[in-house]
Amino acid sequence: MLIPASSEFIALCREQMALLSQGLGASLSVVYLTQELAEAPTNEPQLIPIVVYPETATLRQGFNPLGLPQLKQNLLRPGNERESLEESELPPQTKQYSQTESAPSEDQIVLPLIHEGLMMGLLVTARGDRQWTEKERCEVERVAQTLAIACILDKRRMWLQQQLRQQQILQEQQQDLLDNLLHQFRNPLTALRTFGKLLMKRLRPESPNQDIAVSIVRESDRLQELLQKFDEVIDLTPEDLVRLKLPEENEIFVEATVEKEGQSPLLLPGIGEETTDCNLLDILEPLLSSARAIAQERGLELITEIHPTLALVRVNKKALTEVLNNIIDNALKYTPTGGKILIRTGQKKANFQGIAISDTGPGIPTQDLEHIGERYYRGAQAETTIPGTGLGLAIAKQLIEQMQGEMEIFSPATESSITSLAQGTTFVIWLPRKKSEGVKE
Repeated sequence: MLIPASSEFIALCREQMALLSQGLGASLSVVYLTQELAEAPTNEPQLIPIVVYPETATLRQGFNPLGLPQLKQNLLRPGNERESLEESELPPQTKQYSQTESAPSEDQIVLPLIHEGLMMGLLVTARGDRQWTEKERCEVERVAQTLAIACILDKRRMWLQQQLRQQQILQEQQQDLLDNLLHQFRNPLTALRTFGKLLMKRLRPESPNQDIAVSIVRESDRLQELLQKFDEVIDLTPEDLVRLKLPEENEIFVEATVEKEGQSPLLLPGIGEETTDCNLLDILEPLLSSARAIAQERGLELITEIHPTLALVRVNKKALTEVLNNIIDNALKYTPTGGKILIRTGQKKANFQGIAISDTGPGIPTQDLEHIGERYYRGAQAETTIPGTGLGLAIAKQLIEQMQGEMEIFSPATESSITSLAQGTTFVIWLPRKKSEGVKE
């Protein structure tokens, strides 16, 4: 594949050739670049002249290199150590002629363009009125070194542009696939919600399966809301993205989170909604209904200790629902068959109302505890067959902090009363109380 030189590099070559002509009296200078031709039978690199100075000059036979010899390493590929071309490695057309040889009238200098073990071409310059002095040869060598560095930077820039374009094409393909999947996702979601409503109508109010039907409709509504958030992200334009102001420090870290001005990261529940005073039981009870069904199906015992009267908490309802759902889901997921899960309310501390979720699972290793909340980090759980993305606790932690709450983790679950074994995990979620009830205790 041919990668042409950029116009900026060609302009630099012309300026350097002009310096050789004006400063050192060169009558003709040529810059050749190597190109590995993929369509060639032997993949042999060839020399291509890209700049001739003066432009009106004509390359005579014997001055123009027509090809490169077989070298120890391919051109444009790094070697084990820095090497320079020996004169014997150059083709006959590019050798410097001695006084005893039959040579053209000009005194030629042929220098390879090499940088960090990469050969990228040749610089050939000549003059016919006098021979080159040692000082002049050093000047020409410096020009060759300058062109070599400029050439490698130019090619790296082109390679990066090609990679960026390929990445853009891949992203466009992924975008099209995501659009298609989301479009196809709507129909079964609508059907699932409809079936849930029909089931609710056909079941008697006292039926124990009524809660399951209600849960189907509730979770369908939750999926519908998340699907709407996906649509908002897909429809984003560059004008919607926040312009990041980078600090002046040499080393900076930029979190790759797409945000709208004045809002929290997209795709998190409760975006754009204010915190309100609410009863924790109103949020918790629907989740417990689903958790009981899942626990029964997986052979787990779900124990609840719920106080009937609790102080109101100041939270974002949708965000808190997501937090509790993620942590309860983790307890259900990592507790083996026959295990127990305990959910308790009533914990109190200054200005906070607490809820504890404990399990008898394998627990969280000490070395993983400090990484809780990091996106995509699973630690020891990544070695198990239990599916997961490492996002549930990260999302929960972020949402709790946005509500000015706190989260504590105990593993082994020393705060749990359902097991005396040194295992399991307890999450304690501290939520800010209603301001009028935030009395220190």
